[in-house]
Amino acid sequence: MRYEVVVAGGGPAGCAAALTLARAGREVLLVDAGSGPPKAGESLVSVAGVLLGDLGIRHPVLGSGHLPCHGNLSAWGSSELHATHSIRDPYGHGWHLDRALFDQRLRAAARAAGADLLERTAVRTPVRTPDGSWTLELRGPGGRRTVRCDWLVDATGRTAALATRCGARRHVHDRLTATHLTLAPRPDAVDGCSLVESGPDGWWYTALLPSRGRLVAYFTDADLPAAAPGDAERFRQRMLQTRHIAARAESHALAPGSAPRRAPAHSARLDRPWGDGWIAAGDAAAAFDPLSSQGVLTALVTGLNAGDALDARLRGHRRALAEYGEGVRSAYAAYLLDHRSVHRLEGRWADRPFWARRVADADTGARPAPSAVGGPSAPPR
Repeated sequence: MRYEVVVAGGGPAGCAAALTLARAGREVLLVDAGSGPPKAGESLVSVAGVLLGDLGIRHPVLGSGHLPCHGNLSAWGSSELHATHSIRDPYGHGWHLDRALFDQRLRAAARAAGADLLERTAVRTPVRTPDGSWTLELRGPGGRRTVRCDWLVDATGRTAALATRCGARRHVHDRLTATHLTLAPRPDAVDGCSLVESGPDGWWYTALLPSRGRLVAYFTDADLPAAAPGDAERFRQRMLQTRHIAARAESHALAPGSAPRRAPAHSARLDRPWGDGWIAAGDAAAAFDPLSSQGVLTALVTGLNAGDALDARLRGHRRALAEYGEGVRSAYAAYLLDHRSVHRLEGRWADRPFWARRVADADTGARPAPSAVGGPSAPPR
């Protein structure tokens, strides 16, 4: 099996890259490992609907199965709630996604555009052949198979599994981690907004899910005692000590057998999101703090841009990948400035490690040293 491009990762970035390349007439294989726990509580900002509309896939991807998000409430820098409503957004409302459904529909769109698709399949270590192409071992339900390609797209998420094997280095900005728990559904639950509430050692987030369950997540640094998840009941008791989160979540019971899960949420980027025979997109290229609400949108945009850049490179534009890399670096630098300014707005616990680190980061414009005591653009929507 021989392809021009193999895309590793069937999330938004990989799907956008595969769709773009397939529509450009490239022979593309999209490989989705499908491993790990399902993602919950993902949000999509309103402008992403315009992007999907421009691609002609808005209705099949967003037409059903998700909940509209009509605004964001935040208690940040104050105990009082502040609201941002979608009525003031020129693009309308955002969405609380059924993330598994969203990704499934994006993969279907990439396949409809002409990309081949392998699901529940892992890409093993790529090997460069003497002619400059790649040989990949794929492992999936059908066993092992070998494919060859000219280019790789790494859309494997924060691990940047292929790019780092190709010599790229990841620069990690902080130690943010998320502990999240999905509470039992309530058929009568109605809530059109997400909510963020800061606390002494981090911040909380909650949103109603399309299942009518409720996601509650707590964000802090992985090395702080507050990061210990405990069991579901202990997590729920900590949640009930909040003011605004508790008011929305306390009516949801614990789901039978539920347990808090931890997930990385740090900001990071590659030193260079492209190299000889490969390009990275999505979180593999640059990962944002979830407070920015930009994760899924950034994945879509970088996936599209990576696909366009690679197609241009295959058509002879020698600087296409370098220009893509400059765009990723510029976007990440702008994000860090916004990240710092938002965290400086919360001054009530400046002596606590979580906030002191971010104040130091804001004051110096650089990553605080690991021994320091002690980012995002806006609370999630």
